[in-house]
Amino acid sequence: MAALTEPMAVAWHAVNRAEATRKDTAIVLGCGPVGLAVISVLKARGVATVVASDYSAGRRALARNCGADVVDPAVESPWATAPAARNGFRATMPEEYNDGIDAIEKMARLPMPWWTTWRALEKVGATTPKRPVVFECVGVPGMLDGVLAAAPLHSRVVVGVCMGADTIRPSLAINKEIDVRFVVGYTPLEFRDTLHALADGSLDASHLVTGKVGLAGVPQAFTALNDPETHAKILIDPAIGSEQIATT
Repeated sequence: MAALTEPMAVAWHAVNRAEATRKDTAIVLGCGPVGLAVISVLKARGVATVVASDYSAGRRALARNCGADVVDPAVESPWATAPAARNGFRATMPEEYNDGIDAIEKMARLPMPWWTTWRALEKVGATTPKRPVVFECVGVPGMLDGVLAAAPLHSRVVVGVCMGADTIRPSLAINKEIDVRFVVGYTPLEFRDTLHALADGSLDASHLVTGKVGLAGVPQAFTALNDPETHAKILIDPAIGSEQIATT
């Protein structure tokens, strides 16, 4: 498990950047090694609701093993599925404006100005809009723009690595007041904390290891990793003499 410290530290840093709390609904798009690591860290942090989306049945199975509620995006939208849809997310700004008008009408019945009540509620966080924390873990052109188009209002989006040129429509994010955060790597402290979390068992990364192979089987391992239905992480164990990949 110690060999997984580096990739898990990447996910640890991403969850830190997202400022995800236990009460948040987290939506993970893409259940490759990065997405699975993010799911594992979210569950280790106590985030109860994690919705994971991937076209691959094999990867969805791995995500389910990591503790996520899985969605096949070819069949249903991760934005519309329960339990995420029950959390009161708003899709358009007019919906939020109507909520504000309704709130004013209710507060107007109180023996104090509605704006005084609003400010008091604001101080305790009662007026903070409900929104999901989204992790884009696919990293191909078009994904970010698709997220901006489909995500609910006020979503906090953590963006994965995309190596190609990409285009987004800023108005989609503006009209929803979406918070976009880019992430890379980790700090020395995050690396240390990840290692210790793996060691004490509070972070479970065992579901990511789908095979083991000796040094002679490394070329075969890279070929096998091209198939998303079979493997996520293949551990290289020099003590194994065989070229064959032993599934775990």
